[in-house]
Amino acid sequence: MQWNRSNAIGLARVSCAMCQGLGLRAGRGGAEGPCNCVFRGVFRTCWNRFRECVALGTYGSAVSLEFCNGKDGRRSYSRKREEYMADFSLVTRRTLDESDYQLFRFHFLLGADWKMCCRRLQMDRGSFFHQVYRIEEKLGRTFAELQPFALYPLDDYFCRAVLGVPVAPSVPPPPERSRGWQRLVA
Repeated sequence: MQWNRSNAIGLARVSCAMCQGLGLRAGRGGAEGPCNCVFRGVFRTCWNRFRECVALGTYGSAVSLEFCNGKDGRRSYSRKREEYMADFSLVTRRTLDESDYQLFRFHFLLGADWKMCCRRLQMDRGSFFHQVYRIEEKLGRTFAELQPFALYPLDDYFCRAVLGVPVAPSVPPPPERSRGWQRLVA
């Protein structure tokens, strides 16, 4: 993902001490890169969509038609919500190590609060929140920079248009009417 001020400022925390709410901060060699608060914002956006997809369950399951280049045809059917939930889970599992994934599973997937997680994982409150922030940053960066198809931005994931494929109109244009009345007048 190409980061610039316009797409980073919307995700940045206004109270961030590193970027002062601008979303970008100077890195090595003077190049600007996204702040960690932006990656946490990416994670929270993807996490909220994951929770929406889980909450809809089987009632929100819909099949969508996508246009693509394939040897059998130019269309494919998919269940975007189920695919997103599977991609979110698999990317999370592959990105995090065992201790981070255990905390992610307890806190985010199972919904345990910080007291229960600290008791179960035998850690103090400060270590818990530092690890949660590191997990959010790591996953946010991964969701935004995943290749070839990132999970963020969500519009690109759910409404992906394949470049170079002409999209045929779903409704054919109406046939031209004969203008018999003009012939009678002329």
